[in-house]
Amino acid sequence: MYDYDLLTIGAGSGGVAGSRRAAEYGARVAIVEAGRVGGTCVLRGCVPKKLLVYGAHFRDEIEDARGFGWTIEGANHDWGALIRTKNRELERLEGIYETMLANSGVTVLRGHGRVTGPHEVEVDGRTVTAERILIATGGHAYLPKIPGIEHVITSDEALDLTERPGRLVIIGGGYIATEFASIFSTLGTQTTLVLRGDRILRGFDADIRTAVEGEMQGRGIGFRTGVEPVRIDRLADGFAVTLTSGEVLEADRVMFATGRVPNTAGLGLEEVGVHTRENGAIVVNDRYETQLRSILAVGDVTDRFQLTPVAIAEARSLAERLYNDNTYRLRYDTLPTAVFCTPQVGTVGLTEEAARRMYASIRIYRARFRPMKHTLTGRETRVLMKLVVDGASDRVLGAHMVGDDAAEIIQSLAVAITCGATKKQFDETIALHPSAAEEFVTMRSPVKD
Repeated sequence: MYDYDLLTIGAGSGGVAGSRRAAEYGARVAIVEAGRVGGTCVLRGCVPKKLLVYGAHFRDEIEDARGFGWTIEGANHDWGALIRTKNRELERLEGIYETMLANSGVTVLRGHGRVTGPHEVEVDGRTVTAERILIATGGHAYLPKIPGIEHVITSDEALDLTERPGRLVIIGGGYIATEFASIFSTLGTQTTLVLRGDRILRGFDADIRTAVEGEMQGRGIGFRTGVEPVRIDRLADGFAVTLTSGEVLEADRVMFATGRVPNTAGLGLEEVGVHTRENGAIVVNDRYETQLRSILAVGDVTDRFQLTPVAIAEARSLAERLYNDNTYRLRYDTLPTAVFCTPQVGTVGLTEEAARRMYASIRIYRARFRPMKHTLTGRETRVLMKLVVDGASDRVLGAHMVGDDAAEIIQSLAVAITCGATKKQFDETIALHPSAAEEFVTMRSPVKD
């Protein structure tokens, strides 16, 4: 009856993962993409950003090497060279994604997809039919409508600047803002963060937020809190950002990192009866179905958890249910995440604030210490580790860390917390010494409530 069993709109991480999995189970699958294959993560997000993070960290390593007897003279950074090598890697990854789709038997339809019916998608004037339509179009950076907004850049453009700015103002205080502030500041850019709230990383554990902000300030990043930009003006040698406080900040570049919104404009969803929220997010149930059961959506376009692994996991679970008779539900309560700022943040499970709202009694274990590496470098930085424990069951509800390799450490703890590990089991685990990670199994006494 249909051209395909599954027609996916959007060849990002979620769309590619779901399409490949469905095709592996014998479904006839096509994926519609108007741009490059790979999506936000591969082309404009996680991957290129992490490569820049690595590039910036070498400055710290070079400085710290002196404490271990190394003399490194004449070290200079070439921003243009970093961008060129980053772009070569993205081209390689894009080719890998295209090969994976081809090897899985997924047909790639080039063009803009628009839903015209429960089983129909128009691709640049051609109508394609499918038993099911999966929307995985991701999101894009949000920009407010204020005077001079045409002068700003977002994370998309920041990844491709031909020159590193000497002065940078970043509007926002979430993942993207803190990560790019760390990248540019570490490489030598005078960087200022402008926050509407009082602290960065809203939604994270309060101790984590305080620790990260203090460390970033110690590294020279400026903060303006409780204010918003009201206009951006072009100057002869840069830009001026006027804040609600009346202060004017001058910079070579102004970057907005105030969140991302779903890519649903022009998809024809309203016309066919698919419900969306005010920001365009597609409303789905726990089976990723819209109210039109033949139309489904996963990932950032639903605006629930804007994380690449979530989009991939949702798409794969959907393919398992539809084409492999394997129904399971994802665990979002033990979702690990990281912020690749400097210092790095890793977290899984409940924050202290959330746990206090949900449980009658909780215990908090916290450690803050100078890592062994910096006893020789002289760098004034501290690691923060924290466990949130249910007082009644002894189950570990959350683990949080600020420090080097936080993401690598938290990923392992996510397994334990997903399995329902107790604090007693943490205590019974023998420490791996000397390591920072061992602190998670050696914290014996809870902090005073």
